[in-house]
Amino acid sequence: MNDEHTGAVQQVIQYMKEHLDEPMTTQQLADLARYSSFHFSRVFKRVTGISVRQYLSALRVESGKTELLKRPSLLVKIGMTIGLSSPGTFNTRFKQFVGLSPKRFRSTSGSLHQYVNQYENKPLSWAEEELNDLPRIHCQIVAPENFRGMIYVGLFPRPVPDQKPISGTAVNLRNRSCILTRIPAGTYYVLAAGIPWSLNPRDYYLLNNSLRGKLDNPVHIDETTDLSVKITLREPLPYDPPIVVNLPLLLFEKDRGNSAK
Repeated sequence: MNDEHTGAVQQVIQYMKEHLDEPMTTQQLADLARYSSFHFSRVFKRVTGISVRQYLSALRVESGKTELLKRPSLLVKIGMTIGLSSPGTFNTRFKQFVGLSPKRFRSTSGSLHQYVNQYENKPLSWAEEELNDLPRIHCQIVAPENFRGMIYVGLFPRPVPDQKPISGTAVNLRNRSCILTRIPAGTYYVLAAGIPWSLNPRDYYLLNNSLRGKLDNPVHIDETTDLSVKITLREPLPYDPPIVVNLPLLLFEKDRGNSAK
């Protein structure tokens, strides 16, 4: 990747983070990077995997999550402080990315944190009948030897986890392999995140320091697909998009769905 391009994008992302409460245009950000708007948009997407507007939306929702966990009593005011025009706009955008309304996110964060932590010392067990279904993707996860935590793996329509995955699962303890099934035909990105065990609920929702991993190329799924892939987790990079999807909620929903079978 071009070091000059990466540096310019990092500079713009830092500016975005520091001015979320202000209106921003792609042209304004391109001027900051000293590129044309067209060239800047191409460079930004090449470095981050998503468009400028998508990245800015993710930053604003991530900032909303931070404020909700830090100052839940300011729910009504949060949208305005992160540059969204109204509480209604904030609520809609937040639910689209996180999967819950801001109010529900605030009220369930503690219980979902406790739910995830029950698996620190016991294995996850998913329905065995899923393992024989096609299409499927066998995932082998390579993580640092000293990593202890939950690893989430999912298939996403875009190369960023900013919405509920098409198919997803998780592994814990010393397990480093999983299978994704029940996948509709289409083209998807395999993404993974490693979240260390923590007693602080914030660490399960604000994932800037979590390990990251993805396949370099998208996977194309049809009814006969049976793939084996390897994903290596790495430390986060300054230009990685925020992980705004609610991973504890996805784990709870998968566990509840399997228990009902």
